Amino acid sequence: MAAGEAQERVAEAEPEPVAEEEQEQPRTFKDLGVTDVLCEACDQLGWKTPTKIQVEAIPVALQGEDIIGLAETGSGKTGAFALPILQALLETPQRLFALVLTPTRELAFQISEQFEALGSSIGVHSAVIVGGIDNMSQSLALAKKPHIIIATPGRLIDHLENTKGFNLRALKYLVMDEADRILNMDFETEVDKLLKVIPRDRKTFLFSATMTKKVQKLQRAALKNPVKCAVSSKYQTVEKLQQYYIFIPSRFKDSYLVYILNELAGNSFMIFCSTCNNTQRTALLLRNLGFTAIPLHGQMSQNKRLGSLNKFKAKARSILLATDVASRGLDIPHVDVVINFDIPTHSKDYIHRVGRTARAGRSGKSITFVTQYDVELFQRIEHLIGKKLPAFPTQEEEVMMLTERVAEAQRFARMELREQGEKKRSRDGDDDDTEEAIGIRNRVAGGKKKKRKA
Repeated sequence: MAAGEAQERVAEAEPEPVAEEEQEQPRTFKDLGVTDVLCEACDQLGWKTPTKIQVEAIPVALQGEDIIGLAETGSGKTGAFALPILQALLETPQRLFALVLTPTRELAFQISEQFEALGSSIGVHSAVIVGGIDNMSQSLALAKKPHIIIATPGRLIDHLENTKGFNLRALKYLVMDEADRILNMDFETEVDKLLKVIPRDRKTFLFSATMTKKVQKLQRAALKNPVKCAVSSKYQTVEKLQQYYIFIPSRFKDSYLVYILNELAGNSFMIFCSTCNNTQRTALLLRNLGFTAIPLHGQMSQNKRLGSLNKFKAKARSILLATDVASRGLDIPHVDVVINFDIPTHSKDYIHRVGRTARAGRSGKSITFVTQYDVELFQRIEHLIGKKLPAFPTQEEEVMMLTERVAEAQRFARMELREQGEKKRSRDGDDDDTEEAIGIRNRVAGGKKKKRKA
């Protein structure tokens, strides 16, 4: 081991574990040192055997070490930090015991759900502190002194500076989940401020899918002699994920999307777009064609965002259209197909997007749309994942037969977008998720007739 690495005691996972061997000697949460009451909670959640990152991280965390956890998306990271924190809380009960920082609001709610589920039998209270939600109700939640706070950095600093009586001077655990993304979203100043006002004598867990220069810098500032638990040393996608691309002229993107949704009908889809506007437009377009599509993007109110996510999770909608706000960490168990409708500009985002499917041992598909403008970006993605992707088979004649219907739906979607924009301006509300899967067309057509009469 090089001298520079000597202080980082490394707990590396086996590079390619063989499934058969794992079956011969199954590890249980009890083997890892997790206490009985939490083992029961895992059982109730359907967590039968620990994932690789949990096997690596939990025993080390229970010994009181700081951790850098490097693991691909969908690998069970939340359990890897939640269980040791809850076990420590059982041993020394205390309010404002742990803080979990996350980059997005949705991820914060999801982590909170897991803490509540794992800690339900031991009476654990958590509070979610994120933007987009009323400050006053959050101040009241903080005044009750929850055991665990799950927060996005900006809103947390806001409360630390402005909410009377709230401080984190007693904090015992700090977790930074998706640390690379927290820093990429330029939360560095908030993180620096936070590190100044929390106790130095604490345990810190830093979880990240990728080890960037910023994360290394943060590691030096925030962790003491950490143990590195790495279960993926290079960028990789899950083995059970079938990845494809389609090379198409950009003007036919919508038609190809409709073709694929028809070809793979019966599956649930996550479709990634690059902008909020394109997400909304494509959702309206698909609804006009009778698909049950629902949008999720940063310009929607927090309630709408959670509503969209819950409808998709409950399978009331089969297609979720999202910006990269949903590419990280969201665990939606039943995504069968991920479509990169707009190719991601950062190759690493590709890993996170396609990581929404083929989770926890299931199989899944991803299809990336590559237009004449995206070739270089696509080559970078192939270079990053170290494999050449096969083309997804399509019948061009069948796609061309759809163009007329798609063009009509595009026209209605544009009108609907304009209408929503006007509504928003007139009452400053937001109507992101109009419920009609079909029927928009009738409304718009009805509106036209009225105008003609007038």
